[in-house]
Amino acid sequence: MLMEGESAAAARNVSSIQMLSVQPDTKPKGCAGCNRKIKDRYLLKALDKYWHEDCLKCACCDCRLGEVGSTLYTKANLILCRRDYLRLFGVTGNCAACSKLIPAFEMVMRAKDNVYHLDCFACQLCNQRFCVGDKFFLKNNMILCQTDYEEGLMKEGYAPQVR
Repeated sequence: MLMEGESAAAARNVSSIQMLSVQPDTKPKGCAGCNRKIKDRYLLKALDKYWHEDCLKCACCDCRLGEVGSTLYTKANLILCRRDYLRLFGVTGNCAACSKLIPAFEMVMRAKDNVYHLDCFACQLCNQRFCVGDKFFLKNNMILCQTDYEEGLMKEGYAPQVR
């Protein structure tokens, strides 16, 4: 059965980002980014440290990490957004259908050991695209829709078993 797409590279160096409201009666915390006291209404907690919202940024694209999601990625002393982490450190591969390179940050579909671009994940006989929950078959390393799979079995002289 077809599952949701997944990232081509699984990130191991993931940390969560929490947005916390500053309680007025507490001592201001120091920001890990600029070393100044955090006097704002909200602060971010990540990597067991506290940050101004403007100080927790991706080392590559400078995006504010608290705005782009609830996770950040670390490697080689860099704090990164998901896209830049995968672009820099993700594993790339080739699509089993078109043989073209799949960027590490791109969503993919998998069938056994094969990896596909989302646009390439279709019946290789009739080009029918699959939706989440659709059945597909992998025969001789070809992705087939149910109709083409069953027709192929009939030509081979035996009927498919329905489960």
